[in-house]
Amino acid sequence: MMATTSPDPTLRALGKAHARRLREIYRSAGWPCQDPLEIELLAAGMVDRVRTLTGHESLRVTQAGVHLLAATLARNRAALSAHEALVERVAQEMGRAGRIAWRGLGLRAQVPCDDVDKPLRWCIARPDVFSIRNTSVEAYAEPVVHEVKVRRADLLADLRQGAKRASYLDLGECWYVLGCDARGRCIAAPEEVPPECGVLVFEQGQLQLARPAPKRPRGLLPFGLWMALAKATPVSGFDDGAQALLTDCGDSADPEPMAV
Repeated sequence: MMATTSPDPTLRALGKAHARRLREIYRSAGWPCQDPLEIELLAAGMVDRVRTLTGHESLRVTQAGVHLLAATLARNRAALSAHEALVERVAQEMGRAGRIAWRGLGLRAQVPCDDVDKPLRWCIARPDVFSIRNTSVEAYAEPVVHEVKVRRADLLADLRQGAKRASYLDLGECWYVLGCDARGRCIAAPEEVPPECGVLVFEQGQLQLARPAPKRPRGLLPFGLWMALAKATPVSGFDDGAQALLTDCGDSADPEPMAV
């Protein structure tokens, strides 16, 4: 019987940083950096050192490195497809709840900073889904941000960015939408998301309410935000027949937007 060997521990230790460096080497002339990442890639057989006729040393991606790049590309495409599919689902659900939704907007928001003279600074927030109620009364717009995460690593990295979350909260209610891993398990517990945000979980093909977003008093939407919405194209599929609901009575009777 042929003996089996366990995978090289060095190969198992390769992560996103190694794949990113490998792509950089593949796209460039392969000049060495002589740092720990390069040492680990050399030890794992992902790159080789090549000496040119002029005596200079460069790096060349090996066939094993090409296979690693291809596998990483396939994983990234699968994750991107899952993310985009869930973003589309959330946008459509907002439309069914009587809201107008946009994807991929770049919106100006204010976040706190450490400067005493200028405690707030402007930044560009790019939520996965931004929506407002379909209403003719500005005070009833109730802007909501949905940030979609389908990978736990992406979620944890996002949660460490307090300024990014603050920019979402400056725009409106902030909700995190959590997908499931390959085994069908939610990528995080609702308690891992900061309490100032609501949580939706996508399980068994349905968006489930895990924790509502706290209600916070808000003023009217700033003019710059209205202009950005006016220039953008909302998600298609909204029922034009719902225009009959644009009355004060209809606005007050609309269901809660998160009950999906």
